[in-house]
Amino acid sequence: MAQPEYYYDLLTQERIRTRFMSTKPSDNTPEFGKLRSVLWPIHGHELKKFLPMGLILFCLLFNYTILRDLKDSIIVNASGAGTIPFLKLWGVTPTAILFVILYAKLSNAMTREGVFYTLVTAFLVYFGAYGFFIHPNAHALQASAETLEGWHAAYPFLSGLIDVAGNWGYSSFYIMAEIWGSSMVALLFWQFANQTTRIREAKRFYGLFVVLGNVALMISGELLVQSNNPQLIASLFPEINDPFEVIVKFFMGAVVFFGLVSMYLYRWMHTSVLTDPQFFDATEVTVKKKKEKPTLAESAKIIFSSPELGLIALLIMAYGITINLAEVQWKDQIRLFVSNEVDPKAAYAAFMGRFSFINGLITILFGWFIGSAILRRFSWRTAASITPLFMLLGGALFFAFILLKSDMGAFLSTILNEGATRNAIVAATALGFAVIVMAKSIKYTLFDPTKEMAYIPLNAELQSKGKAAVDVIGGRAGKSGGAFVQSTLLMLYGTKEAFTIAPIACGVFITIALLWLVAVKALSKKVEEAGAKTTKA
Repeated sequence: MAQPEYYYDLLTQERIRTRFMSTKPSDNTPEFGKLRSVLWPIHGHELKKFLPMGLILFCLLFNYTILRDLKDSIIVNASGAGTIPFLKLWGVTPTAILFVILYAKLSNAMTREGVFYTLVTAFLVYFGAYGFFIHPNAHALQASAETLEGWHAAYPFLSGLIDVAGNWGYSSFYIMAEIWGSSMVALLFWQFANQTTRIREAKRFYGLFVVLGNVALMISGELLVQSNNPQLIASLFPEINDPFEVIVKFFMGAVVFFGLVSMYLYRWMHTSVLTDPQFFDATEVTVKKKKEKPTLAESAKIIFSSPELGLIALLIMAYGITINLAEVQWKDQIRLFVSNEVDPKAAYAAFMGRFSFINGLITILFGWFIGSAILRRFSWRTAASITPLFMLLGGALFFAFILLKSDMGAFLSTILNEGATRNAIVAATALGFAVIVMAKSIKYTLFDPTKEMAYIPLNAELQSKGKAAVDVIGGRAGKSGGAFVQSTLLMLYGTKEAFTIAPIACGVFITIALLWLVAVKALSKKVEEAGAKTTKA
């Protein structure tokens, strides 16, 4: 799974306004100097409100990165990357639906503050239990390797589901880690921020929240990198046979700690900040009643009523499917890359930690310097085409490399000293790293803004109802579409090895990326016409 895109929504809206709407010059003295308006547009007296809110997001995203990287390390090394599509389709999706139902019931019975404490506590209890009980005793609680081998031999077409059920402890951790990101960050934090932040504050606060979020990714990622020291762990804890057990305990302890800190800050906001009219006034911050999202059938009807909405939904689905197809193959290459390490699980976690660090850094640099400039200076079609073009070219190169691994390995072995197979694995892992990092950074800085711009030409009714419908159809299909394709192929092939389905996955990947470009072209005319009219006005 990718870094959460949820906290870019208001920043995206501001970029849209900047791109399409001209502003009249003001005679007033600028609120900040040019440099400070970019780097730190916060007044001194606002720190009392900005810092605790930013630190809450920091804590939640610190935990998100730790959980995301550990879940991949645990599940991929336990049963292979081929298990991920089954977990996403049959584990994460149903659990997310159940979470939404639970959240709705809690919201009706509790205050906003009570809901936050209840949900965070429930997560922390689970992660604490996983780190100090479930993971250390997984060998006794889960099916043995011999039992799983017997089940795989008897029912090869169900290999993925067998691994999900047989390794239920690891699977539950993967699911809970996935739900943490979407629930804690996308739902609880940003709902709280939107309800307590004035518009004039949001324009300055939210951009820095994005920066803080990426800093959290960088710090937690670097901690994972530094944790890959099995010799040191063995010397400090000689009674523990598996050094990775120490890593899991340490980071689950950190997750619980930062979760408790987030609750403390949340409480402090309610007792010391939101009680001060200088920082919060209910008459200035109007909380709109949340509209009910349309059902699946209603969403389909709305989307089919407008070709533009259908194309926007296709954009969202295309990104979700292509990134999922590429990530699963890449994570399988990482598993092979770290297989010779002293502790492959710790090495895998460290590799993903390095990925998180670089991803956070590139997103900050690309977003603030390159992405914003592209949105200001180029047409909608150009900006919107960059993401699918990069996915098509970068992803196709990555798939070609792993499909031609033996040939590429032989070529590399003539240049380097290592064996052909090892060279090919190293190169494929590095190539995948570069493609996925850039794809996610471009997605946050170009895909999200241009997608929102595509709603501008629609009438008011389609802008409101249409966006909700696209979120239901496009969001669900994008997240589960790639998982459905891969899990179906793995079942048909009767295997759990992701590489086996790579040729077909590559074909699906290229087809979806091309359809994505067609959708961009079809949308571009109306979007750019709307932009021209707004500029003239």
